[in-house]
Amino acid sequence: MDANLQTLAINAIRMLAIDAVQKADSGHPGLPMGAAPMAYALWTQHLRYNPRHPRWADRDRFILSGGHGSMLLYALLYLTGYDLPLEQLKNFRQWGSHTPGHPEYGDTPGVETTTGPLGQGAGTAVGMALAEAFLADYFNRPGHTVVDHYTYALVSDGDLMEGVCAEAASLAGLWGLGKLIYLWDNNGITLDGATDMTFTEDVLARFRAYGWHTLEVEDGNDVEAILAAIEGAKAVTDAPSIISIRTIIGYGSPNKQGTSKAHGAPLGKDEVKLVKDFFGWPQEDFYVPGEALEHFRTAIERGAALEKEWETRFQAWRAAYPDLAQTWDLAFSGQLPDGWDADIPVFTDAKKIATRNASGEVLNAIARHIPTMIGGDADLASSTKTLIKGAEDTGKGKPAARNVRFGVREHAMGAITNGLALHGGIIKPYTATFLTFSDYMRPSIRLGALMNIQPIYVFTHDSIGLGEDGPTHQPVEHVAALRAIPGLTVFRPADANETAAAWRAAMTLPHPVAMAFCRQDLPVLTGDHVREGVAKGGYVLADCDGRPQVILIATGSEVHIAHDAYRRLSAEGFRVRLVSLPSWELFDAQSQEYRDSVLPPDVTARVSIEAGITMGWERYVGCRGVMIGVNRFGASAPYERLYQEFGLTAEAVVQAAKELVAG
Repeated sequence: MDANLQTLAINAIRMLAIDAVQKADSGHPGLPMGAAPMAYALWTQHLRYNPRHPRWADRDRFILSGGHGSMLLYALLYLTGYDLPLEQLKNFRQWGSHTPGHPEYGDTPGVETTTGPLGQGAGTAVGMALAEAFLADYFNRPGHTVVDHYTYALVSDGDLMEGVCAEAASLAGLWGLGKLIYLWDNNGITLDGATDMTFTEDVLARFRAYGWHTLEVEDGNDVEAILAAIEGAKAVTDAPSIISIRTIIGYGSPNKQGTSKAHGAPLGKDEVKLVKDFFGWPQEDFYVPGEALEHFRTAIERGAALEKEWETRFQAWRAAYPDLAQTWDLAFSGQLPDGWDADIPVFTDAKKIATRNASGEVLNAIARHIPTMIGGDADLASSTKTLIKGAEDTGKGKPAARNVRFGVREHAMGAITNGLALHGGIIKPYTATFLTFSDYMRPSIRLGALMNIQPIYVFTHDSIGLGEDGPTHQPVEHVAALRAIPGLTVFRPADANETAAAWRAAMTLPHPVAMAFCRQDLPVLTGDHVREGVAKGGYVLADCDGRPQVILIATGSEVHIAHDAYRRLSAEGFRVRLVSLPSWELFDAQSQEYRDSVLPPDVTARVSIEAGITMGWERYVGCRGVMIGVNRFGASAPYERLYQEFGLTAEAVVQAAKELVAG
């Protein structure tokens, strides 16, 4: 490689980054200036990608976990020929551009995941590498390799401080994900100053303890050393690798390099001029030398050749294994196979059943038909009932299993499962833990919703109904908190058949879903209207003749309390309607006509009951209605006593309804 051309190309990345940040008067120039050499080395010599087909199935994945350095990625995407014109770089961080302040999945070709909240990209990368390992084991055959790619993540000091990164890295080492490589931008600076204020451990020793292979590059401008380190990482096939690359943040800025001043603010016009003088660069905004652009654009021809070679191998594999190829086609298109729901049980009212137990039956009925549906739990499988029966568990050096054992690592579980969903080929990956621990994985759930991807987040022990474990484990605000996340559909089903209907809906919805299931046994609701009603988010479970005087509304286990109140009130001659509302989001998405048919606007006497905080119920009960809930933390006692003490009773519903009717 011509050293001058290499230097010119690296500096083109740097200059595009500082010009875009300066024009936007906002952004983070320091990371792109320091990390440009490692990015250049990876993208020109190792990364396998096709700029004209960003979703090629067997491409390498690149995750910029330090998403604040987004201009590094945008510069690379423009230079290598993705559909990201220079005009988009000039509109960095502006309304409607495809170059937002932090990379956003689905907004920019070539962006594999949304990053910015530190540690998330590192965790998501583990999920992508796990997907590669599982799919390689499932689809590859002797002499026919169709899944064979790497996942690279550029991680910052801040990423490595985050707990989610530590959790995910621990699992990656346990599983031996040899095709996962972290490039650590080790510049020793964060937003507030030098990392030694807060971050002094031996990071590589920590990663070795996790089971990672570690390497070091002392000079972040030494491209040959970086290339050699990547080769060394790829040579180790039974462990993930982290390469510490010592860089200088804001490299080339005479007054700001190596300091936090280069981290999160534009350099300023005068300093940009000095930087361009330092690199011998023309004083011209967004200048890209023709020879540098031509050099980068060889990625187009190279990527096409790589994909063509893979396509030849893929067609040979398809001819040899047509049935397996059919599974591939469905998996990578995200489609469900015919008959995927054929075995979903219809529950009878012969015995009571907890919705968590019903969920386990439904999950297994679905998983039998979808071989690339995988998921796992946070060391709670015996409680969440989410093991796929007859399937293997992940373990030491063993990532290719359908039951993903995450251990007590909820945050990593969320980020890794997002990575499984983003990779492609894994259908509706799922997580499972207690609802109260959704707080631990909330940032990952939020990103899943932001990206509009399709994991299923399963939560059990959904209320004070879990009983004796007490308020530390009893969720009261958590369902409301999940409902507050835009783009997330939340289900809290009332019985086994609502649970089956919730799973059926979750499998077909084009966005993430959270489902909250109970521990205690519940009666079973029967009738076709149950399944049909859940698909619409809410429905009339029981009704009266004529216009109702009062409407009772509930979710989850409290539907049965409301049902008891409905029977008592009806027996006393009141005209009562009972509405089950398992998914607010789906109900709100229905037509006004349907919603009014369930909750007639002219019936203002309404009582809601749910074993959680009452926040949000105002939209359904109105200003005149009564909301029965739990607006304090729980207590340790048998659940029957708790419901009595907290006023979650049919008597309370009956009394509230009578008072409303009396006016």
